[in-house]
Amino acid sequence: MSDPALQLAAFRADITPPIGHPLCAGWYPSATGVANPLSANGIVLLPEGELPIVLCALDWAELSNGEYDLWRERLAATAGTSPDRVAVHCTHCHDAPWPDRDAQDILDQEGYPNVIMWRPWADAALENVCSALRHATPNAELINGVRAGRAPVHQIASNRRLLGSDGKVKGVRWTRCRDAVLRAEPDGLIDSHLKTISFYKDDRKVAALHYYAVHPTSHDGTGSVTCEFVGLARDRLMAEEGVPHIYFTECAGNITTGKYNDGAGDYRELFSNRIYDAMIQAGKNAVTCPSFPVEWRVAPLLLPLRSDQKKPDLLALIRDPLAISKTRSRAALILAYQRRYEAGRPIPLSALCLGSGIIILHTPGEAFIEYQLFAQKLAPDAIVAVPSYGDCGPGYITLERSFEEGGYEPRDSFCSGDSETLMRRAIESVLHPGQ
Repeated sequence: MSDPALQLAAFRADITPPIGHPLCAGWYPSATGVANPLSANGIVLLPEGELPIVLCALDWAELSNGEYDLWRERLAATAGTSPDRVAVHCTHCHDAPWPDRDAQDILDQEGYPNVIMWRPWADAALENVCSALRHATPNAELINGVRAGRAPVHQIASNRRLLGSDGKVKGVRWTRCRDAVLRAEPDGLIDSHLKTISFYKDDRKVAALHYYAVHPTSHDGTGSVTCEFVGLARDRLMAEEGVPHIYFTECAGNITTGKYNDGAGDYRELFSNRIYDAMIQAGKNAVTCPSFPVEWRVAPLLLPLRSDQKKPDLLALIRDPLAISKTRSRAALILAYQRRYEAGRPIPLSALCLGSGIIILHTPGEAFIEYQLFAQKLAPDAIVAVPSYGDCGPGYITLERSFEEGGYEPRDSFCSGDSETLMRRAIESVLHPGQ
C-alpha cells in the first residue's frame, strides 16, 4: 500500500523591524540600521485526509507567552488547521526583535510602553506572514520523495559552560571569547552535525529544512539588525537554487561560537561560509526515505516556576525609576511566564514523524543540548532534528544539576531545575507513544 498523498507549499515574508524598535526585548540597543533584512520562512504540509501542519522559522531572537500563542492561532486559522499542529520557532539572532505582548501589557500598566515591542508593527508583521501563507497554500505541490542527510559543521559550535574539577562552572565562552585559555579548552558537549531534510516532486527539490545547534550570533549589541550567519547561508543557497530553504536553530541554550570567535574581527562571513558548506554537503549525503507516512504527536508542558522569583520583587524592579530597560523587561517577562503557568496554559512539545527514518522534535525555550542528544538516543536509527526556541516563556531550560554547577543559564532561567524530568518525559511520550 502506498503512502497517503502529501502536498507542500512554502511561504516567506519580511519581518524586519523599523528603526528605533527594541531588539531582544530591550536587552540590547534598539535598531539603528539594517545590515540584513529579517524574514519568516515556513512550509505548510497537507497530508491526505488530515489537517494541515505548519512549520515556521522567524529571524527573531525569541517569541514568548501570549505572543507565541497568538502566532500559532493566527497561522492555524489561515491554514485551516488546529494550533496544536503549528510549530513556530525563532533562529535566535540577538540583534532582532523578541515580541511578548503579555510582558508588554505588564509594562504598559506601569507606565513603560514600547520597552519590549511596538504592538502595531508586531501585528503587521504577523499579518504579513499570514498573508504569505494564505497565498502559498493554493499552490501546494504533490510530494513523492523525501531525503535526509547530515554533515559535520567545522569550527563553529562549542559548549559555553566550562566546568572545573569541583564540578562548578569555572568559565563561560560567550558569543565572543577573548580569553585564550578558555578558547583552548575542547569543544565540549555539542552536536557537530547539521541536518537537512528535503522534499521532492520527482527529481525536483521543492523545499529544504536545515537544523543545527549553535547560538547563531557572531557579534551583537550593535543596533544593526541582522539575520546573522545562518540566515546569510540560507539566503545564499536559496538564491543559487531558486528553492525555498528554511533554517531552524536546535537546542543551543548552552552552545555558542566562543571557542572559534576571539572577538578580534568580524567572523560572520567565515561562519556563514562554513554553514553553507555543511548545507551543501548534507544535501549530497542525503538518503531517500523509502516511505514517509506523516504522523504528528503533541505533549503539553507546564514547566514549574522558580521559588526565588517573587511577584512583589519583580514588580518592584519594574517600578524602580532608576531601573534600566533590560531589568524592567526581564522582570516583566518572568511575570508573564508566571501568569501563564498559574493559568495552566501549557506549552506544546511536538514531533513530526516522516516514516520511521525522520523525526523533527519541536521544543520550547532555550533548551540545553543534552535534550537534543537524549532525543537522538531514543531513536538511534532515525535522523532526529530538534529545533528549539519555540515558546521562550520559560527562558533557559537547563538540567537539574545546572543549578548546583552555577553559571549564567540557571541564574537567568525562568523555570526551575525540576523542568528536566518533565522535558524528558514529554520527549519520550512523543517519540515512543504508548510506552
